[in-house]
Amino acid sequence: MTQPESGEQHFTASASVRDVVIGMTDGLTVPFALAAGLSGAVTSTGIIVTAGLAEIAAGSIAMGLGGYLAAKSEAEHYASERRREESEVRTKPEIEAKEVADVFRSYGLTPQESAPIVEALRKRPKAWIDFMMRFELGLEPVNPARARVSALTIGGAYIVGGLIPLSPYMAIADARAALGYSVAITLSALLGFGYAKGRFTGARPWRSAFQTLVIGGIAAAAAFLIARAIS
Repeated sequence: MTQPESGEQHFTASASVRDVVIGMTDGLTVPFALAAGLSGAVTSTGIIVTAGLAEIAAGSIAMGLGGYLAAKSEAEHYASERRREESEVRTKPEIEAKEVADVFRSYGLTPQESAPIVEALRKRPKAWIDFMMRFELGLEPVNPARARVSALTIGGAYIVGGLIPLSPYMAIADARAALGYSVAITLSALLGFGYAKGRFTGARPWRSAFQTLVIGGIAAAAAFLIARAIS
């Protein structure tokens, strides 16, 4: 596998992993907390399943829409900044050339060392603009289809995550009994997902697993105790 292919796959995987993490984390935590909270107030699982499915549907749509708008805004911001750079390269070439030299100076190059590179970029307007977008503004090109893919990935991951804590309530009629199974299954899923997330993102796997487990556990415990106290 060549280096460019490896780099491209790494970028795509990073974006996909980020979307899965966003969707799955909320999908495991929010419906889990809702089901646990209702278990402290009702004994029948019918209400919990109905409320849980409604929350999963609403949550997946809201999360997916949020991911879509975020990716869309990112693409629009990149396009807007690129148009601005294209205009400045045409109307203010000397200022833009100085900004290129400033970027190289920040990496330790002297004016004499950077001058040939600056002149070479000035002869290649597209490469010049690409350079300014990446190294001056810190912006990377955004695939226009990214918004749609992000929305579907986040929404799908939310649904998958949300069905995990809700599944015991679909199989067991007693809410308190189902709660115990839901806790065991969901905490195991949070631990496993946190570990996998750490492996993919480069964080310490067991630290990531513990953090994910604690956050999900605290959210569910708080919802359960509040509902129990109110009822």
